[in-house]
Amino acid sequence: MRARGWTTRARGLRGAAAGVVALGLLATGCGGGGGSSSGGKVTIRYAWWGAKDRSVMIKKTVRLFEKAHPNIIVKTDFAEYADFWSKFNTQAAGGNAPDVFQNSYAFLRKYGEKNLLLDLNKQVKEGNLHLKGFRNGLEKSGDIDGKLYGVPVGANTFGFFYNPAAFKKAGITVKDGWTWDDFFAAAKKVKKSDGTLYGASDNAGVMYLYDLYLRQHGKAFFTEDKKLGFTKDDLKQWWNTWQQHAKAGELVPGKKTEQAKPKATISADLSAAEFTWDNFMVRFAAETKTPLELGPLPTTDGKKTGQYLSSLMLSGSARTQHPKEVAQLIDFMTHDPEVGKIMGYNRGIPATTAQYEAYKPTGVDAKIAAYEKSVADKLEPITPHPAGTDVAEAAFLRTYADVAVGQSSVDKAVDQFFDEAESALGS
Repeated sequence: MRARGWTTRARGLRGAAAGVVALGLLATGCGGGGGSSSGGKVTIRYAWWGAKDRSVMIKKTVRLFEKAHPNIIVKTDFAEYADFWSKFNTQAAGGNAPDVFQNSYAFLRKYGEKNLLLDLNKQVKEGNLHLKGFRNGLEKSGDIDGKLYGVPVGANTFGFFYNPAAFKKAGITVKDGWTWDDFFAAAKKVKKSDGTLYGASDNAGVMYLYDLYLRQHGKAFFTEDKKLGFTKDDLKQWWNTWQQHAKAGELVPGKKTEQAKPKATISADLSAAEFTWDNFMVRFAAETKTPLELGPLPTTDGKKTGQYLSSLMLSGSARTQHPKEVAQLIDFMTHDPEVGKIMGYNRGIPATTAQYEAYKPTGVDAKIAAYEKSVADKLEPITPHPAGTDVAEAAFLRTYADVAVGQSSVDKAVDQFFDEAESALGS
């Protein structure tokens, strides 16, 4: 899933969730957004979310593609996560989604079931898209019930970001095998030793973090039969634990978290630690001058982290008038070595061997590469993400945020989350 801060992502999910009703009204009607321009050239639209640095990079890769495919014109469009999905939902409801767009594993089943995504298998058979050369079996990550709805451009995993200077001042060493008790104890020590920083961000409302915690206990956020994989009591225990430390002044208060957006609280220099996807090292480096490091996740037993590889993907619109050109663009963006050199680790570590070997990471990218190498033997299969995942994720963040700012109790928020999530999942 996907260089955007979890706070920014969460705001976006509210917008994405708001479009569910509109998407449900889709008819078979309108064709896709591409077209033919003068001179017999084909025009297709390519949209993505991300910060400005990503936009600059992708536009460079588009120019390379157009040079290699002079018969294709690519119109580009980008936005922050929230605005992207809001616009996408509106366009999709009108049958005018972008021909090619950045996507996430969490949305494949949802939009696939709404017949919004192009099944790329036909283009693979016709030789317009190639699935050989992907790393770690990532070519299978876009396969949903036998239909190829997305092709990965980068892979990442969850990580623990921390301020090494603040941790050193508090006398804390982050190392493999540390537990959740160790993490909360560290947050307390950092807050006590550094009056300018909170010990950690309050990430209790991050679905992916809770998923890892559940996986450490032999459960998961979602079950194979597309239901929630935990009980209300499980969630109350998780949120109450975080609230205990938040009320003790060790975690960033909810109101300050809201004020820091769109930055995460660690890149806003409010906290000394944060949980999010490892490729956010790139974004954090652009948002703060404070050096940050990636460390191992806390565990329950000192061994099992519950981690898995997720990925950003490129998908095609089921209503595109130019499936061949869509496939050619996706193929170029996932395999061309020069694209790999330009994008670096902005969207995660390159998914194909050709791009991975073409780019030699330095600086923050080297830190991401080292981190993923360090956890390679801990990775497990990805958690299933059913249709309704985006609504459940948005509800998870929003209901806990209400608790964090004092507008709801944990018990009330848990009940509200279960009502919304089970409705979205059809449970």
